[in-house]
Amino acid sequence: MKIDILSLFPEMFKGPLTQSIVGKAIEKQLLDVEVTDFRDYTTNKQRHVDDTPYGGGAGMLLQAQPIYDALDAIAAKNDGLGKVILLDPAGRKFDQKVAEELSQEKHLTFICGHYEGYDERIRERVTDEISLGDFVLTGGELGAMVVIDATVRLLPDVLGNRESALGDSFSMGLLEYPQYTRPADFRGMKVPEVLTSGNHQKIAEWRNKEALRRTYERRPDLLENYELSAQEEKWLREFKTLEVNADE
Repeated sequence: MKIDILSLFPEMFKGPLTQSIVGKAIEKQLLDVEVTDFRDYTTNKQRHVDDTPYGGGAGMLLQAQPIYDALDAIAAKNDGLGKVILLDPAGRKFDQKVAEELSQEKHLTFICGHYEGYDERIRERVTDEISLGDFVLTGGELGAMVVIDATVRLLPDVLGNRESALGDSFSMGLLEYPQYTRPADFRGMKVPEVLTSGNHQKIAEWRNKEALRRTYERRPDLLENYELSAQEEKWLREFKTLEVNADE
């Protein structure tokens, strides 16, 4: 996968994108990341990339010209831009499903903004607008890093164990089940016996049930669009009964 990033602060990406899973993906040549300082493309003598909004108002807006010229240069170098992603509060909320969609692409281009917003004409070059949630950051760099990290780990051969990604929270529609490692007894807190039984069918069943339990207790909203099996429906009734009895 090729990832291009337009940013006024390219230094921000040097550490995070060279470490951990993303860094290893680059080392394996599964990922190629290039950060472009779009200030380099301004025609302004003072190297400004922002200006006051027409009609008045607080703050400054990113100008279309530096962004357009930077995108043109990237497109010429790479024979296209792939999906062009604008990090913006008005975009669709980022989640695991979006990460899975993006992981199928060969080329992603991120535009990281600053100031009060963008000249609206920049959106003409954008294919996807993404928001991390209902809050405001000082710039799009951190948002881009989050999206890139969540997306890259889903690429083939990036994770050592493919099952790691398949079993992640949200990938199956449920939160991840509880997990344990050695020792089996830590300060009186013991690993559930089923996990040390060697019975893989029982272990799979326990994990499924506990994933459902955790989702019901912590993120019941996820169950609204989750298709329950007959067994899961039975477990869910069990959880609700236990909850009612505990309240009495």
